[in-house]
Amino acid sequence: MSLFLVNRYLGEEEDGGTSKESRSQVLLAKLQQKAKERQKQSLIEQTEHQHEEQTEIQDVKKKRKADKDSVQEPHRHKKRKSDVVALHSSDSDNHDEPVEEKKKKKKSANEKQKKKKKDTSGSSAEGVSGTLVSGGDGPEDTGGQEEAEKDSSEQNSQKTSAPTGFTVLGGFDSKPAQKVHRVLPQWLAEPDVIHRDIKNNLVPISNISGLSAQLLKKLQNNRIQHFFPVQAEVIPAILESAQQGLLIGRGGYKPRDICVSAPTGSGKTLSFVIPVIEVLMERVVCAVRALAVLPTKELAQQVYKVFTSYAEGTAVKVVMLAGQKSFAAEEASLSEYRGGMRRSLADIVVATPGRLVDHINKNSGFCLEQLRFLIIDEADRMIDSMHQSWLSQVVKAVYRPGSGSETTSIFRRTEPAHITAASLSPPQMPLQKLLFSATLTQNPEKLQQLSLHQPRLFSSIHSQSNTTAAAPTPKQDRFDFPQGLTEYYVPCTLSNKPLLILHFILRMKLSPVLCFTNSRENAHRLYLLLELFGGIQVAEFSSRLSPGERKKTLKGFEQGKIQLLISTDAAARGIDINGVKCVINYDAPQYIRTYIHRVGRTARAGKAGLAFTFLLRVQEKNFLQMVVDAGSPGIQKQMVKPENLKSLEVRYEQTLQELADVIKEEKNKK
Repeated sequence: MSLFLVNRYLGEEEDGGTSKESRSQVLLAKLQQKAKERQKQSLIEQTEHQHEEQTEIQDVKKKRKADKDSVQEPHRHKKRKSDVVALHSSDSDNHDEPVEEKKKKKKSANEKQKKKKKDTSGSSAEGVSGTLVSGGDGPEDTGGQEEAEKDSSEQNSQKTSAPTGFTVLGGFDSKPAQKVHRVLPQWLAEPDVIHRDIKNNLVPISNISGLSAQLLKKLQNNRIQHFFPVQAEVIPAILESAQQGLLIGRGGYKPRDICVSAPTGSGKTLSFVIPVIEVLMERVVCAVRALAVLPTKELAQQVYKVFTSYAEGTAVKVVMLAGQKSFAAEEASLSEYRGGMRRSLADIVVATPGRLVDHINKNSGFCLEQLRFLIIDEADRMIDSMHQSWLSQVVKAVYRPGSGSETTSIFRRTEPAHITAASLSPPQMPLQKLLFSATLTQNPEKLQQLSLHQPRLFSSIHSQSNTTAAAPTPKQDRFDFPQGLTEYYVPCTLSNKPLLILHFILRMKLSPVLCFTNSRENAHRLYLLLELFGGIQVAEFSSRLSPGERKKTLKGFEQGKIQLLISTDAAARGIDINGVKCVINYDAPQYIRTYIHRVGRTARAGKAGLAFTFLLRVQEKNFLQMVVDAGSPGIQKQMVKPENLKSLEVRYEQTLQELADVIKEEKNKK
């Protein structure tokens, strides 16, 4: 079309007598057109040369991989020939071009003609000829360019697809990670809810059915007129499981295991002591029917005292196995040889895991074959210490096969398996597990280690207990904090921590104070420093002391003889220390469970209490987030101005020098 326009234009010019100048312009346009045609031809030759090189490479690959490429190679040759033919035919025969391509060329020509009218005037012959030439060449030029680009893209696609038999990686869409939703077992997701508010939900002891007059009188003698919410819920549940006596469960079925998750100081100890004593008061033959396992000696001693106070005046006998006595003395307290056979002297045993395992393995007179209640206090910590395999040893001792006629008696016990008609007949004495903790885990995988039977959960954690499948998985478990607790954090530096302790006791007059450190070395160093400073009745409580010394220290602290007790986490678990008004975390705890048990030494039984935590700047963000995620009602910032500590600095510097000498002397003695 463009050549036709040029020829027509030249013919008109010849008839009208064109000038020499216009003819030279036409000749120049023709020369430019020929140059473009040569350029196209060289481009075609170049593409053909690339095809030949690629063909040689593919021939080499074809020899190496004849099996894979033999089918695809002829198709590639045909494709290359058709590409070359298409390039030649596009210039010579415009009728063979696709319809869409022609429309594109027409459109581009019309746009260029419109552009020409705006840029130049139509009267000049020079301008018109130049416009007509460019207008004719434009579509052809773009058409050739498009063909060349198409050809090069096909080459690239051939290059990428050449190595067959390989998986091409990449091209994945970045999709947001799907949130994992936590789905809890029904007993964990839907617990029996316990009221948090202790003072406004007290239940008179006479309202609880199933308690004997003797036990009610004992409660009144101990100045207990009301049960706390956790006691009012759990005591009837345990009594209900033993309504048919010790030998069989209700209706001949094994009773459900019970788990209790309630705040520190909410009365969990009494909630298992009362029903166990009530059930065992009716026993005829003395045998170990209840076993309470606790993580520390101090906690075992505390629970032992509660059991003995309520067993007093009854036939129920309580024994403690915590290493307070020699192994031989404990062995003698468990059983005696009378009437030609070994007879038990204990109905209830309170033990620590290590000492318990020793007696199971070494004491032949320690028999657990009649065990009815297995009480696990501070259950989350006991689960973490399962590496001691104390629970598996207890279960083996409970279901240990007897000898002689005992194997066919009604009292024989078999380890629980799948429930069938055969396993339920004849009935046998069930083993019921009772778990108690302020920080009971909701991880089913951990709880599975305890082999719980149709467990029933009593919990005061409202928000977390209602977790459903639609709720996203939380970063950590949520817990219930004592209602009367007020929490503070104090920004500090490493150098002014001891000064802050002195400020709280000497200036703010906080007493008695229970102070926690992360190691016994820190506890001992701080104890020495404050003792040398003077003006404070201070003591330490850690594994450095013997059991007798620790008992004496706790007694002095409860009696008010000690203002400040510096302790490791040995005193953080379960120990009920009367009169603690304030807890100070000298070293910030690393784990939320440690924090909850530390601050749980105050604000017990619905009373008010304070908790201060000293935080370095680098600790603030992570610690505060940890506490908030755990369900804390709010922790406030307590600033201590530097000028308030200045008056203590001179004496403090002198004390540091004295401390260095004392520590040197201690090391020399070792």
